[in-house]
Parts: sequence; C-alpha cells; structure tokens
Amino acid sequence: MRRLVIEVAPAEHTVLRLAEGQPPPPELFGLGAGALVSVVSAADGVTVVCPTRNAPAAETREDGWRVLSVRGPLDFTLTGIMAALAGELAAAGVSLFAVSTYDTDHVLVKATDLERAVKALREAGHEVAPL
Repeated sequence: MRRLVIEVAPAEHTVLRLAEGQPPPPELFGLGAGALVSVVSAADGVTVVCPTRNAPAAETREDGWRVLSVRGPLDFTLTGIMAALAGELAAAGVSLFAVSTYDTDHVLVKATDLERAVKALREAGHEVAPL
C-alpha cells in the first residue's frame, strides 16, 4: 500500500438516522468548505453524518466521532485504500464508520480512540496531520 496523507478534521461529528419520512435539513448542505456532510438513503433508512453542532434532532444518533480524510483526489483505479485503513485500525482495536466521496475516502473514529487511531496509521507508514 502506498503512503497516504491523512488529515484530521477539527470538529466532532455525529452519525444519526432520521425518522421515517423526515427529510434532512436543507441547511446541512450550505455549511461550506471543510464540513463533511453525508446523507445516504437506503432500505434501512436515511443516515446522516455531519458536524455535531449542526446535527438535527434524532432519536437514533451517535455523537463523538472524529473524521480522518485521505488527501485526494484518489483515482478510481486505486485499490485497497479503505481495506488498508480498516485493517490498520482494526489491528489497533479501533472501530470505524466509513464514508467515501467522489474524490476521496473518510473514516470516522470515536473521539476517545483518535490518538490510538493516529498512532496506528503513522506506524503503518502514513502521514497524519498533527492533532
């Protein structure tokens, strides 16, 4: 696996599931550059990832996530990036929530696991922006 450059976003994020029929708030899409917002609609509901300070009310939510983003853009022909990150974090006992965009991959780790995650990724040879 090639050496990746990974940046740690400063804000805590929330992963939540919206109630059936509840649309995501339109203001989530106007947070500006640097804010990671992901909305995925699937058979099991609508999942939203967004900065905690902007998270809508939801009965099902997990606060306290930090975002680690691979510096991109990444070519679609590249293979094994997410597998490498997941494997390195799993070996360190760190669970993750994955989000991909057109240009890159992001992994969210619990804030309580951030230091352990960064250490594992650095030991695997990746560059991680200072915390």
